[in-house]
Amino acid sequence: MSNSEKVLVWDWSLRVFHWALVILVAALWWTAEQGLMSWHRQLGLAMVALLVFRMALGVFGPKTARLDKLVVSPTRIISYLRAMWTRQHAPSFGHTPLGGFSVLAMLLALIVQTGSGLFAIDVDGLDSGPLASLVSFDTGRSVADFHETSFNVLLGLIILHLIAIAVYVLILKDNILKPMITGHRPRGTFSEQLASAQVRLWIVALAALSGFFSIAAINWIG
Repeated sequence: MSNSEKVLVWDWSLRVFHWALVILVAALWWTAEQGLMSWHRQLGLAMVALLVFRMALGVFGPKTARLDKLVVSPTRIISYLRAMWTRQHAPSFGHTPLGGFSVLAMLLALIVQTGSGLFAIDVDGLDSGPLASLVSFDTGRSVADFHETSFNVLLGLIILHLIAIAVYVLILKDNILKPMITGHRPRGTFSEQLASAQVRLWIVALAALSGFFSIAAINWIG
């Protein structure tokens, strides 16, 4: 299929965010399990920058990246569920109605998880979050316990996400994974009006600078 028969759904910046997020979550889990807290701390700061980058894209980026496009009416969700149940599912230009809420839940869980890690204090007080000096030892320990427990919520959302991918690919015959790699879908699969998913370079630069300055601010405050 030629490029003229395809439409860009996921811009390269959003795809880079997605796969960087996958790698970072895995690396953060592994470093925590192995007790490599110095690395865990640095990766946590990278996660802060990545989330700020995504928030900036969510405000200034293309249609498929906009956060306000992730929330749809209950009527549309019900209609979408009925279509799935009757196997009348059609690919969406961007996130599906259910997918939008899934993305919001995942981002919220990541923000809570990462934010709590900034203030967490370990048992001996040596390997703590970069903003741990702003809270008392007892508060930092409580935050650390919450940080560890809340990961289970994030893990549950990740598992649901993987199950959803399997349902789309195996049952609905809609390979939603490939477009997150290539960025494109066949043009004729959409019924709704298409919009440009191409991001402007200055927006990516602004988002990246926002992430960089967020790390700088945390290090300065801490």
